[in-house]
Amino acid sequence: MKKTTVFTGLVMLLCLASCEEHKEEKHEVVTFLVTNPVKKDTSITKDYVSQIHSIRHIELRALERGYLKNIYVDEGQHVTKGQRMFQIMPNIYQAELQKAKAESNVAEIELTNTQLLADGDVVSPNELAMAKANLDKANAEVSLAQTHLGFTSIKAPFDGIMDHLEAREGSLLDEGELLTTLSDNSKMWVYFNVPEAEYLDYIMSDAKQNNKDVELLMANNKRFNQKGIVETIEGEFDSETGNIAFRATFPNPDGILRHGETGSILMSVPYKGVVIIPQKATFEILDKTYVFVVDKDNVVHQRELTIGAELPHLFIVDKGLSENDTILLEGIRMVKDQEKIHTKLVDPTTVLSNLALYAE
Repeated sequence: MKKTTVFTGLVMLLCLASCEEHKEEKHEVVTFLVTNPVKKDTSITKDYVSQIHSIRHIELRALERGYLKNIYVDEGQHVTKGQRMFQIMPNIYQAELQKAKAESNVAEIELTNTQLLADGDVVSPNELAMAKANLDKANAEVSLAQTHLGFTSIKAPFDGIMDHLEAREGSLLDEGELLTTLSDNSKMWVYFNVPEAEYLDYIMSDAKQNNKDVELLMANNKRFNQKGIVETIEGEFDSETGNIAFRATFPNPDGILRHGETGSILMSVPYKGVVIIPQKATFEILDKTYVFVVDKDNVVHQRELTIGAELPHLFIVDKGLSENDTILLEGIRMVKDQEKIHTKLVDPTTVLSNLALYAE
């Protein structure tokens, strides 16, 4: 009786273990979400480090040697065209002008006297011509002296903002010595470098004919309140970097931008008929990007991809996939290459519209 009871208990234990094992096997069956890549037109925003320049930025230098008598402006001041900015002591140049005018008067009197003598056939025509030449020379000296005197008063050649003062009142200036710089900030030229491949895409697109609109991200990570236009491209590539410089022009009505600032140009680049997949469906091994492709028998195959560009939550695939492939969307860390799995197909449109829900 005791042996029968023990035997019965063993049978019951075996049955329970079998049932539990059967339940565990059912519990281990996992269904993986899969989807298809999408082929569509899209665009991405690329950013390029840029340098900001005034449309006109010049150095103001002394055109004559002398003492800096007066400074009429201050650093950072906005000046208007024709406004007097600096005065070099003019005494010597005023004296030279007076001397030239006196010599011109003498030459004019000599010409008048020679003309009277020539009318009476007292002097030859050559002497009259010489007197006229002397007067022309004296008048030229007057113009030259007036020019030198004019150079002692330095005026703004255009409306702009002046920079640091390089000399102070009373300084002895040499000819050509730097006084300050002047910037016309009504418009700004923003230079940025573009790689050769992107340059070719741009130059062969419609954007070249339509003057591509761009935006400027300033150093404080805020977008400038005006849009710019790509107006010109430099003539040569940099042999060291393989880049070529683009120039965009931005209006600057509020004077926010100044010469020498930095920022980033934001340019929209169109992509036509490209294959797009969620980033979360990919994984990396040794700097290479892979995805699991699921065949018609639900067997997964590891496949290397070439990524062309990156969007928020998305990759644009250059090589490795077509819109007819089926890819594993979730659980890429739970499967192995050549493993057979249970799948559930999710419409790619639904996937793209709910990427935040699928993000791990």
